[in-house]
Amino acid sequence: MRITMCSIIALLLATPAAAQRPADYPSSYDALVARARGERGVRVYGNADAAAMAPLIAAFQRTYPGVSVRYDELESRAIYDRVVADARGRRPSADLVWSSGMDLQAKLINDGYAQAYQSPEKAALPTAAVWKNMGYGVTTEPVAIVYNRRAIPAAQVPRTHEALERMLTDRRGALTGRVATYDPARSNVGYLYLTQDYAITRDTRSLLQAIAATRPWVARTTDAMLAAIADGRIAIAYNVVGPYALAQARRDPRIGVVFPRDYTIVASRVAFITRQAQRPAAARLFLDFLLSRTGQALLAREWLLPVRTDVRAPRLARDQARPIRLGPQLLVNLDSIKRRRFLADWRTILAEGALRK
Repeated sequence: MRITMCSIIALLLATPAAAQRPADYPSSYDALVARARGERGVRVYGNADAAAMAPLIAAFQRTYPGVSVRYDELESRAIYDRVVADARGRRPSADLVWSSGMDLQAKLINDGYAQAYQSPEKAALPTAAVWKNMGYGVTTEPVAIVYNRRAIPAAQVPRTHEALERMLTDRRGALTGRVATYDPARSNVGYLYLTQDYAITRDTRSLLQAIAATRPWVARTTDAMLAAIADGRIAIAYNVVGPYALAQARRDPRIGVVFPRDYTIVASRVAFITRQAQRPAAARLFLDFLLSRTGQALLAREWLLPVRTDVRAPRLARDQARPIRLGPQLLVNLDSIKRRRFLADWRTILAEGALRK
């Protein structure tokens, strides 16, 4: 048999790829791995903490040597703006976008910035976690009430939304200036969470009025709220990204975390491959790794809780969880008129709260 130089090169490319292919993936995946190695790397826009992503990225690069990962950590609104600007300016952009701004991700997908890809991991995911074979919910992230353990003893911790409202009303004097929540005008996830609250219950407005009466600190980021909780400047914070709070509480005993028993919003970080990806094979490889049992287990160690149910992780009771479903309904609250009205109502609630005596 005649062996050509092309055959030798093909053999060298195919051998490691075959060894790296997960056992339950089709043999055709070898070709995808070979193409990804030829692309040499993948660029990701994401808003998960870069330090939390480091173990997963290292594991991916060990599994697929020669395929490097450039991870650009950006806020969810900045991710949206950059993807749009990159496309309009015909500039090199991310190959994969992964963000907790579920509504903004849905809009990017709906507006044609994503490409379809049916991951081999799709069958292991909840049906609601996949939209159009483009958007993939990678995590399940419950939204929490976070508190300073010294300021609020265990017996007084509110464990429902009604209990939180009652506590804020009864202890308004002691809690004035010591309550925090996201500013929905500056925080995309804060806006997303509040609109979901309103969709779940009409009682949201009265809870916000109770928060407003304490003259709350409205924050732009999770880190800022958690730091203020830890040092005691803030006694309690509403609608905080739960996994980040849990990770911080694990390191800092001053921080307490509770997920409301009546309902807990559960968000997800949504990933998609960009339509103009310059390294589409590597993007598919990285997405599959995020969704694999290995990738999900690595995320779980960093409190980015997995969407897969076959990976061990803390879980809410089924009747407690209110997952935000990925799909076109998320676009409703991004309508500019609706958003302006919502934020105007929010500002009115804050202003009226400040006038209460």
